[in-house]
Amino acid sequence: MEAATHEVLREGELEIRPSEFVALAYGRPIALTVRELSLLAELARRRGRIVSREELYAVVWGRPFRKEERSVDVYVRKLRAKLEEALPGEAFIHTHFGFGYRFRREPSQVFHKRATPR
Repeated sequence: MEAATHEVLREGELEIRPSEFVALAYGRPIALTVRELSLLAELARRRGRIVSREELYAVVWGRPFRKEERSVDVYVRKLRAKLEEALPGEAFIHTHFGFGYRFRREPSQVFHKRATPR
């Protein structure tokens, strides 16, 4: 058996086991589709690096990227929602407008906090 067969990708309390088709948050499975898991694993393998939509599409979908294609964006949005639900207060997929996406665990940004009275 190859080493990649037992690949485990970890980022904080998120664990991704591509060969087992599972992602875990605090040891509990996250309900992901095969495509979502594949996209998450490819981003995690490139941890900390900005990855273009074109590269992600070619690797995950296995076809050349077309300029009008929005599948990567749609799946990233779904993944973010599922990860935020499973791991509240943490963000894993970050957008770099005009460049692509970057995978790294960081605290979630709360943009609409209520002001606290003085």
